[in-house]
Amino acid sequence: METFGIEEEAMLVDSDTLEPRPVAETVLRILRRDAELRPFVTREYLRSQVEYCSPVLRSAQEAHAQLTRHRRALDDAASEVGVTRWHGAVPFVHGEPQASPTPRYTQIASEYRGLVREHQINAIHVHVGIPSREVGVQVMNAVRGWTPVLLALSANSPHWRSQDSGFDSWRTIQMRRWTTHDCPPVFADADDYQRRIERLVGVGGTIDAGTVAWNLRLSANHPTIEFRVFDAQLEARETVLLALICRALVTATVAGDAGGALADLPPELLEASLWQAARDGIDARLLDPVTGELSGARAVADALLAHLGPAADALGDGDEIRSGIDRLFRHGTGAARQRQRHLEGGPHALRDLHEAC
Repeated sequence: METFGIEEEAMLVDSDTLEPRPVAETVLRILRRDAELRPFVTREYLRSQVEYCSPVLRSAQEAHAQLTRHRRALDDAASEVGVTRWHGAVPFVHGEPQASPTPRYTQIASEYRGLVREHQINAIHVHVGIPSREVGVQVMNAVRGWTPVLLALSANSPHWRSQDSGFDSWRTIQMRRWTTHDCPPVFADADDYQRRIERLVGVGGTIDAGTVAWNLRLSANHPTIEFRVFDAQLEARETVLLALICRALVTATVAGDAGGALADLPPELLEASLWQAARDGIDARLLDPVTGELSGARAVADALLAHLGPAADALGDGDEIRSGIDRLFRHGTGAARQRQRHLEGGPHALRDLHEAC
């Protein structure tokens, strides 16, 4: 059974104004009263953020249980401090960011300068176990064409500075200003990957391997491939859905039983397709990695299901993945739900949506 893990970031915001509040250390102290939860919660770049790094997971049921437990504890801790946890990928109100006081984060702020004032983002990162870095590079090369539809399914950041940005994933647009972004290049092998990572360090704002911000990369600390394309999600079940899709994609690729040969999509087309996914979410027209042609996001999602279906079924996740994708197209992604709730009732209705998830 292939293992996976989930990193989920959440922001802490004022319950009335929705402005980020620098209370993460206080919230973390409360969360760490729980000895079982203590090893898995940590600070993030901003003093208004908390990150959850799951234990190694082996099933959808385990992922649901672990993530739900963390979210309940975070809600309780946030309530004790008098703030609301925010599972959108950017805050509704742009606050004055305060970086966590670590030497690494201080160096990042020094490198990125004025950009850090707007770098207020939440994401989820999904790790999937791989047998070797050589296999991991092969997987990265094979699955990169699916990243636009993965982004479309996860889009959950429609607002910026209290206004509708016109994009479903404004977090993605923010990330495009970093030294590295979007899809990584195709690599010859693991040695090629390592050489190119090492060459990047010290160029631009890349201070170490952890600041290489591609949507896909090999973990520097774990035997995993890391999917970094996703916005943070409103609901735990949506986060788990995305993790299960990633696991099935990796499993299908490693086993060599993924359906359909993939088109050779050059990087400029992938970047343009990712931009369309960020703008229009599941209403976008995206490049189909099988045909190489533009299609509606629903058709590309169906192609994804056909591609990974046998692996997902073998893992026991096929029905959950299919029903989860159907649910997103019926009821909308987090971006659509946030946008609709704000139109109906303004910022307080938006706050109520986040507190209910």
